[in-house]
Amino acid sequence: MLKPARAKPRVLALMPPTAVGNAFLDDFRKEFVLDVLLAVNHAEAVPALKVAIADSGPYQAFMVLMGTAPFEPFDYLESLLPDLKIIVSASAGYNEFPVDWMTRNEVWFCNTRNAIAEPTADMAIFLILAVVRDMTRSEKSARAGLWRNDHVPCTDPTGLTLGIIGLGAIGKHLAKKAAAFNFKVQYHNRTRLSSADEALYNATYCPTLENLLQTSDVISVNCPLNATTTNLISHKEFAKMKHGAFLVNTARGAIVNEAALIEALESGRVCRAGLDVFEAEPSINKYFVESDKCIIQPHLGGLTTRARRDGEIECFENIKALFNTGRPVAPVNEVAVAK
Repeated sequence: MLKPARAKPRVLALMPPTAVGNAFLDDFRKEFVLDVLLAVNHAEAVPALKVAIADSGPYQAFMVLMGTAPFEPFDYLESLLPDLKIIVSASAGYNEFPVDWMTRNEVWFCNTRNAIAEPTADMAIFLILAVVRDMTRSEKSARAGLWRNDHVPCTDPTGLTLGIIGLGAIGKHLAKKAAAFNFKVQYHNRTRLSSADEALYNATYCPTLENLLQTSDVISVNCPLNATTTNLISHKEFAKMKHGAFLVNTARGAIVNEAALIEALESGRVCRAGLDVFEAEPSINKYFVESDKCIIQPHLGGLTTRARRDGEIECFENIKALFNTGRPVAPVNEVAVAK
């Protein structure tokens, strides 16, 4: 006797998945129903979600693609219960998501672990070279027709010590790329890497953050934002840095206390800063906009065509794995009872 066909799990995407291509989507739809929530911000998403559930739901999976800011806070996910089994995000950071709430409600949560890693490391390298070579002032001089103006010889990266805070997926790509510019690489993690990994990335372990800050010429922030890393770099930490050090942050704005950073830049403790992330983004503190000591980007680290495509693929693969094997590929949380 033939088994009845399994009803297709229903997936609702917040923002249309456009980077994976129609062939990929057609293949996914052989096993799943895929709908798109027609909303462009939080105010529209709240009522639109209720309408979608009433008209086409319930949904077992919810997908959030890159560009979450207009849809935050995610305080409307409860309407997806009790049928919701998994939420997937195309971003690497997930401080904006209520992961504890998901775990309590036995909902898996997956971010993307690989999609934006190398592109974000590329952005970190760009900002590191830009602050070391003082590129903001030199570009302004050239555009103003002043040629070199007062642009004195700048710092050479060769031989500088790069301290990476968080040698995870992004940090590892950064360590490899830094070798091409002859940086000496050291890192600080909560957990030390194996000796084989340290050899692979040519990175020396700093047992404490204080040790890394005191001995690095360039400091790159690459750790996730959570309760323990909020304001990880503040007044006390800046005071421990080498005078004239360089700081780059491509992780999350709230990891670095912006008031403390401004004070450090003004005092010369930090020579220049390269920032792709900000505490109140998309708003940017006026100081960073106007200061020649800052090179800024509008959180573009992971925003590449390849990263967008790979992020979407990771989302779909996590959903497929859950319904085909009972467990997603790369969950952030652990669900006691898989639905």
